[in-house]
Amino acid sequence: MTIRHIVCWQLAATDPAEKAQAAAGVSQGLQALLGVVPEIRALTVGPDVAGGANWDLALIVDFDDFDALARYQAHPEHVKIGGYIRTVVSARIAVDLEV
Repeated sequence: MTIRHIVCWQLAATDPAEKAQAAAGVSQGLQALLGVVPEIRALTVGPDVAGGANWDLALIVDFDDFDALARYQAHPEHVKIGGYIRTVVSARIAVDLEV
């Protein structure tokens, strides 16, 4: 069993340059968790490329099980980037799938 954790964000910035900077900061911070948080099996993060009514940024992370997801969420480096993310987003949605 694999747990796939999917998160999407709307960024608070309305200026395209500020929005791109925020997206890059979130993406870089989350990518930096690879190799630091051992529970991560795969991680993909990036900004929306289609535009329109889509959300601005998405994260997809795979874990072995829900316990691994819980350890990831509690990991100090995840908590740290989460603090930054909360300063640049206006909305968040998430879903966890068994795949």
